Amino acid sequence: MSPSCSCSDVEAVVAEVVSRHAAGRGSLIPILQDIQEALGYLSPASLRALEKLTGISANEAYGVATFYTQFRFTPPGRHRVQVCNGTACHVRSGGQVTEEISRQLGVGVGETTPDGEFSLERVACLGCCALSPVVAVDGKVHANVTPKRVSFILKDGIGGGKGEK
Repeated sequence: MSPSCSCSDVEAVVAEVVSRHAAGRGSLIPILQDIQEALGYLSPASLRALEKLTGISANEAYGVATFYTQFRFTPPGRHRVQVCNGTACHVRSGGQVTEEISRQLGVGVGETTPDGEFSLERVACLGCCALSPVVAVDGKVHANVTPKRVSFILKDGIGGGKGEK
């Protein structure tokens, strides 16, 4: 569903999600996960709809969601850039790679570029420790990334490059 969908659409999505879960606070995290899966992020409208349907205040739901890094509160970009922050990537200059991507995109971690093209995320581990540091663009993993290769990786992410194995 488009991040710019109407409030009535958001309410319908949230109602459908809530209907699939048991009542009560114990279902809050799975409900939030399913809402984000359906809408791309947790919008204020989705949290208000959740409050209407469950009685769990939007503030409480937001408070729970902000505790976990898996939840987004801004619409995702068309291209998802994930930088591994696992131990191997961190030790092999993953932080510098993150800084360079952030500089080139003009956004911080957890943000989306103003044109809606890219979202920058830092993830705990992409499971490619032997290839560290790694960056994934729309699920395509780039190995042994250096700050100098960031431009190529971002261009490749939008179809401008031939890619790497």
